[in-house]
Amino acid sequence: MSRSHGPRLLLVSNGHGEDLSGAHLGQALVRLGGHAVGFPLVGHGETYKQLGIPTQPVATRSFPTHGMNYQTLGGTLQELLNGQTIDGLRQSIAAAQAARHYDAVVAVGDVLPVVVAHLSRRPAFCYLAAYSSHYEGRLRLPWPCGRSLRSKRFLGVFSRDRLTAADLSTQLGRRVEFLGNPFMDAVGVSNLPLPSLPHPRVGLLPGSRLPEALNNLALMLSMLLRLPQHPGRVPLGLAAALVKDITVDHLAARAAQQGWRLQRRRPRCPGAAAMELVQGSMGVELYWGRFADVLHGSQLLVAMAGTATEQAVGLEKPILQMPGAGPQFTPRFAEAQRRLLGAAVFCGAGPPGSGANARDTARLLMVLLRDGDVPTVCLRTARERIGRCGSSQAMAQAILGSLN
Repeated sequence: MSRSHGPRLLLVSNGHGEDLSGAHLGQALVRLGGHAVGFPLVGHGETYKQLGIPTQPVATRSFPTHGMNYQTLGGTLQELLNGQTIDGLRQSIAAAQAARHYDAVVAVGDVLPVVVAHLSRRPAFCYLAAYSSHYEGRLRLPWPCGRSLRSKRFLGVFSRDRLTAADLSTQLGRRVEFLGNPFMDAVGVSNLPLPSLPHPRVGLLPGSRLPEALNNLALMLSMLLRLPQHPGRVPLGLAAALVKDITVDHLAARAAQQGWRLQRRRPRCPGAAAMELVQGSMGVELYWGRFADVLHGSQLLVAMAGTATEQAVGLEKPILQMPGAGPQFTPRFAEAQRRLLGAAVFCGAGPPGSGANARDTARLLMVLLRDGDVPTVCLRTARERIGRCGSSQAMAQAILGSLN
């Protein structure tokens, strides 16, 4: 992207999902004449680079917990032991110092980017990607987040859903806007649509981080074997959205433990999968790096993911959870996700990873596909809790308009 002569903005984010939103917001700012630079507090900011947004030159590190919220006690201890807490403080100080050379700072995430923006002494904006009033009914912002956001230095505050905007507008005594979530722009269109089917397709979202994603996929495959196999059952298409880190060798070895065979297919039309997992009469088509295509082409998603699940809900898709062993998609994380995303998210009964959970999840999957009220519920949930695609543009317009 060419350098613009408009205002220079530093986007400070602290996690994989936050980087995704920050990068899409950065693209919108550049399209409208601004100059955007990313400053990831966690990880290397690969998403910024992939979308053409430069990052502030600073030493970066990746950590196993990836800056996630709702960590287990083990995850919190791991952060302390591997230096993530100390590194986060060091990065935050560096970000606050770097921000003073920009016209404005945009905080994307939670309390840490907000404090960085406040300490920079520059005009600031905030997209509170990590907090929602849906978790507890009334949002309790951690200190000193609320105090910082009340500062006149913050020219705009954006929430992730309607309820939070209303709640924080009252709490902070200032206008908080809900303009949607920039991460939806990553899945606004299907680049290479999946082949159309005469029957429903169920998408599998096992997550993006190894080895957890492979473990999650194994739970999903176990659940699929509990689906009804009688001759009169409604046929289903099955498609798994996989990250490129899941290699063919890893996948073949793990699936074989459950009796699945990995085989190549002859794609009969553009967009069809080149590989699938097969057991008996059941086949799961495999799509690497085609997450948006699987979302758009599925009527229901079995999900063990964070931001990916929120994107699916934003596209008005029903979600069926399968809590696992973590470190991310634990029962605690899944329960918090249901509070966040509401009536579009469902979860089977039984202990996580158990045969009882697999059986009830399979039963619920078939019930949801037949329930005619589900599309209406998903539409309402998408509008109230996620918002439409194109929010990056709306947010960028609000930011640049406040700086003029």
